[in-house]
Amino acid sequence: MNIDPARFLKDLHTLREFGAAGVGKGVVRPAYSGADVAARAWLADRIRDAGLRVEMDAMGNLFGLADAPSLLLGSHSDSQPEGGWLDGALGVIAALEVARASRAAGGPAISVVSFQDEEGRFGVTTGSAVWSGHLDQATADTLSDHTGAKLGDAREAMDALVTGSVDPAQFTGFIELHIEQGPTLDTSGEQIGVVSDIVGIRDMKITFDGQQNHAGTTPMHLRRDAFQAVSAFNAKLATRFRNVVTPTTVWTIGHLSLHPNASSIVPGRAVFSMQWRDGDADRLARMETIIRELAEEMAQARSMSVHFGQMLGLEPVQMDTRLRTALEQGAQSVAPDNWRLMPSGALHDATNVSRLMPVAMLFVPSIGGISHAFEEDTDEADLVAGVQVLARAVSAL
Repeated sequence: MNIDPARFLKDLHTLREFGAAGVGKGVVRPAYSGADVAARAWLADRIRDAGLRVEMDAMGNLFGLADAPSLLLGSHSDSQPEGGWLDGALGVIAALEVARASRAAGGPAISVVSFQDEEGRFGVTTGSAVWSGHLDQATADTLSDHTGAKLGDAREAMDALVTGSVDPAQFTGFIELHIEQGPTLDTSGEQIGVVSDIVGIRDMKITFDGQQNHAGTTPMHLRRDAFQAVSAFNAKLATRFRNVVTPTTVWTIGHLSLHPNASSIVPGRAVFSMQWRDGDADRLARMETIIRELAEEMAQARSMSVHFGQMLGLEPVQMDTRLRTALEQGAQSVAPDNWRLMPSGALHDATNVSRLMPVAMLFVPSIGGISHAFEEDTDEADLVAGVQVLARAVSAL
């Protein structure tokens, strides 16, 4: 099986052009946006050129199917609101290159996928969550993004490309190549990371309802300021977590919306995202209890009400031993003694797919540990090495 580095890199750079923005190699290609729809149409053409049958389900998950039972390779091609050119895209184009190389060499049947809305415009890895049965379509359609747009309305943008459902029973396993999105490999100088497990995640919206009022005439001690409730909640959270979390546990308030969001008005409502991740499901549950109790405490102290949105999340997942071993052997062949076994602190579609079949993951370095930003990048030699490891693993399997 001969990988063509030039062909692979050309496709990867072409995909970047859909939604290219900002400095460097930045990309703005959120799920169901015009750039995302155009990218999927282009990908569908490249998949057909590779001799695979193109199928797209109602969510917009795009598949390139081999005729025989096959391994499934891929990732996602949507981006964060301000993202980089490799997050997800690397895994999709690498899968396409391995499928082409395997077909040309008379090797094993390889299918390709680009899952939709992995970046969570509407939820958590929404496209693969629906495909895996973790989330039903009707419930998914009610999810909204930060602007209030509903997923059910947004996915109408894909209608012209939708062909029908794809049966997961035809796949023997799933392997996802991805950038690390963290500093471990870049700091150590190692070229490849073989993933041992993926952390679990919990994500929900919390709303504090206080009292909107005049910013000039309302005394500080009489204010029911919703933002102050969020601020106090955030300040106390680390202390409350102190005896529960580990050095690898993370939590984030990444989005905050104030109403009416005016400089001369005490905000009467604050809606914010609360997300936490860890490799232990029991710890995730204990953190949830702390979060809910602290939010209730902050609201009561300020004569406010608090409301908790729908809990979204996925459980921690161990990688399949057989698939992981093939990746380890490929890593040793391509990057002798310059690779490591490591956990994934980021969430990936492989978590959802693990409900259906064995899964494994492979990492290449992220320069400076930067991702979810326009500056995201990886040395092209490392990108090619990742595809070569993937190809050797597929050949061994």
